[in-house]
Amino acid sequence: MPDCADLDGVLRRAESLLERLEGMLPAPAPPIEWEAPAFRWRRGQLQSINQITPLALDDLLHIERPRALLERNTRQFIAGRPANNALLWGARGTGKSSLMRALLTRYANEGLRLVQVDAHELVDLPRIVAPLRDRPERFVLFADDLSFEANEPAYKALKAALDGDLEATPENVIIYATSNRRHLMPELNVDNLEVKRVDDEIHPGEAVEEKVSLSERFGLWVAFHPFSQAQYLEVVTHWLEHLGGGALTEAARREALQYALLRGSRSGRVAWQFARDWTGRQGEV
Repeated sequence: MPDCADLDGVLRRAESLLERLEGMLPAPAPPIEWEAPAFRWRRGQLQSINQITPLALDDLLHIERPRALLERNTRQFIAGRPANNALLWGARGTGKSSLMRALLTRYANEGLRLVQVDAHELVDLPRIVAPLRDRPERFVLFADDLSFEANEPAYKALKAALDGDLEATPENVIIYATSNRRHLMPELNVDNLEVKRVDDEIHPGEAVEEKVSLSERFGLWVAFHPFSQAQYLEVVTHWLEHLGGGALTEAARREALQYALLRGSRSGRVAWQFARDWTGRQGEV
């Protein structure tokens, strides 16, 4: 039989090993602050976002139709009536993400909450919605700037969650996603080679059908389009007034157009960025 000294040595080594193993384990998740207006899912945890920069819906110019469609759908959701998952697609910088922030600003006091999920973490959808299921708030799972390849696990997880998964999404959870691509996946020239003609009808190939199948599971499509020059300058004028940059003088107009030309886009984002730059430079000596 081992003596007491040997047994004590074994116990000390075991305790030391357990201490090292505990140091390698992830820290326990902090308690969720449910009073926060927004959350993010990161590294397997739901993290509170307590400070959101407010944005008024009226500050979003020239997206009246997208705003009306998504706001109506969101009001239905908040009221507990049937509402659709939504895909916001279109050119970059045209107000897709800003509209989401403005909706949160407008409806947070009515129970709306935003949960931001990165595309690669959509594989965790069942774990994300689990703590939300019995909450009284209304949660929008917000996936920004989505783009997939066909075999990505996150693509399959989102497809199942939108329609077809055996475990239903909770009634207080809806999915809003933004993308520069209408069908969320790259459209390749080779896909056209699979098109078949049957009598006088054209039938797309399997690759095209697969790409369309994900976007079709969103019940609401909201399209955003680039601004005309006149619309762009109107948005610049709005933000100059909002930021205290003064009126749109001829000099400001000329620089605003050059600013957009250098960035290859006339959009609300570019107008906001120019207005900040111009307003900031007005204090220079």
